[in-house]
Amino acid sequence: MYVDEATSALTSQREGRRYYFCSANCKLQFERPEREMRGLMIALAVSWPLTILVAIFTYVIAPSYGNYLMLLLASAVQFYSGRRFYAGIADAIRNRSANMDTLIAIGTSAAWGYSAAVVVFPALFPAGGVYFDTSTIIISLILTGTYMQRLAESRATSAISALIALQPKIAHLVSDGKISDVPIEKIKVGDMLLVKPGEKIPTDCAVIGGSSSVDESMITGESMPITKREGDRVIGGTMNSTGSLRLKATKIGEDTALAQIIKIVQDAASSKVPIQRLADRIASYFVPVVVLIGAISSVGWYAIGGTGANVAVLVFVSVLIIACPCALGIATPAALMVSSGWAAKNGIIVKSGEGLQVASRVDTVVLDKTGTLTKGRPEVTDIIPTSSLGRREILRVAAIAEVNSEHIISKAIVERARKAKIGIEFPKRFVYRQGSGIIATDRRGRRITVGNRDLFDAASLKVAEKRLGVLEGEGKTSLIVGINGKVVGLIAISDAIKKDSASAVRALEDTGREVWLVTGDNDRVAVAIAKRLGIRNVIANSKPKEKMRKIAELQRKGRVVAMVGDGVNDAPALTKADLGIAIGAGTDVAIQAGGIILVRNSVYDAFVALELGRRTMSKIRQNLFWAFAYNIVLIPVAAGALIPFFTVSVYNFLPILAAFAMAFSSVTVVSNSLLLARFRIG
Repeated sequence: MYVDEATSALTSQREGRRYYFCSANCKLQFERPEREMRGLMIALAVSWPLTILVAIFTYVIAPSYGNYLMLLLASAVQFYSGRRFYAGIADAIRNRSANMDTLIAIGTSAAWGYSAAVVVFPALFPAGGVYFDTSTIIISLILTGTYMQRLAESRATSAISALIALQPKIAHLVSDGKISDVPIEKIKVGDMLLVKPGEKIPTDCAVIGGSSSVDESMITGESMPITKREGDRVIGGTMNSTGSLRLKATKIGEDTALAQIIKIVQDAASSKVPIQRLADRIASYFVPVVVLIGAISSVGWYAIGGTGANVAVLVFVSVLIIACPCALGIATPAALMVSSGWAAKNGIIVKSGEGLQVASRVDTVVLDKTGTLTKGRPEVTDIIPTSSLGRREILRVAAIAEVNSEHIISKAIVERARKAKIGIEFPKRFVYRQGSGIIATDRRGRRITVGNRDLFDAASLKVAEKRLGVLEGEGKTSLIVGINGKVVGLIAISDAIKKDSASAVRALEDTGREVWLVTGDNDRVAVAIAKRLGIRNVIANSKPKEKMRKIAELQRKGRVVAMVGDGVNDAPALTKADLGIAIGAGTDVAIQAGGIILVRNSVYDAFVALELGRRTMSKIRQNLFWAFAYNIVLIPVAAGALIPFFTVSVYNFLPILAAFAMAFSSVTVVSNSLLLARFRIG
């Protein structure tokens, strides 16, 4: 149900976020679901036996004292098993908005109250007739439907529960040469840990000794174990397979990757999407309108149709019960819960439900190159002198300029210099020009320039242009190395294309989406890569602002744009796009900017995420359609549309059928959402 945050008196705090509730039952289900389930089971254990006895006295045995006995039994069901509905009315009054409990409590109270009056004051109701069976069966059916709904919801949250279960409880702490078992909560950043074969990694760590295969499938969805050696990172909650590892804790508690994933998935499952806000708003007005329709129908048939007070009561009860919008309230959250859980199990972290709604509408995908379509581990392939300097000296000079940079191309140059056992000195001054390159001053006072054409004038580039063209035609990124403004050599770097990049591009285009490659590389490199991947739309030499401008241009044309990237340079574009999809192996700033995170570092998962968005929104629309259609079609039936055809005898069973249909509709919506757990591509 819709809850006005300004007036809601029922709130709960979890991990720094405040949640608002329409009733205490919903709040209890959120905070302590096991207690709410236990309460439901007790209520059902009381209501069904008593309801069966009432039905027997109504339809099988009718002793003279039967009405008094039914009053006693029905009262127990009404005010013990059904007390949650009265508590819901009190919550609605405090929140100043009607909720679903309002309709159930008013409807069943009307049936019970009328019947009680007939029993206690028989002289006032000469026609007789009690409807304790109606009130008790309605309450029992609705409680049964709620219980079945909770069972289905527990299946929907199984993915989140599985993630939480990954968190280990004990770690082997290494201190002063001794190993002791300590609770995971006592681990501090910097602690030395030992993980034996077959044990879980206790927290996010760096490997400082040993080698082993680590199964990360529970976090990334990647089926094959990954070999971890000294210097590698390991994720808390993953499974160490073959060897022992000595680790250094780098992140603990809420800062670990697993804790962040759990929090994101929980937030996504409980977030609202625009289509749900509309449904909630409609539901908030729906309850008082239904009460009004029920009252008008009841009075109308009594005053004009001459049906009698007993039928008028049953008309009122039928309208309120059959119109209860429970299915409407859970149509969206049930689908979001299942889809975000499925995504998390398969290495796709959805930050909010709104991200899935946007994903369903994306018709244009902008792809970065390095680290997105390529592996992001470039290697130096060519060192070409254009002056008297030798290859080794060109590499040494370039490494001096690049040693302070965190850019992956800079790391490739420095790594090549270290492998060649070249001593690297740190520069005296260092300036990074985003999208162009680096200008540094070494200890001898030389001005070293490493980057693209933007850093050099046309005259100094003449000697290198031909060789640059050859390298770039091969799809290699080429850096120009200069000293004091003069080009002294070229360094070519190649970054292998990921094995799934071509299939991802093909899948995106086959499903009607337009694909763009927007990269900081020059035209020749960009076109060569795009040709290999089958991308027709290419923009090269794009600095971060230019990437943003291209996305804005596409948006002005009415396109819904998703940006897929992994680096610092991509963060502005990820934020500008309608949907930012961050490659999980990328930088923290890119991950923060993205609305969807691909943990597996697979660009094909971007296609999977977009398809999941489409499927999720399809389920939500199906759920909302059936919830609305159910109410629209059946309210007139409950209000008396069948009386001219079947007489008032239709109300001998209609209120009970209304309760069954209401409970069935809620279970149907959740069950339909659970089909998302079977989502597969192809």
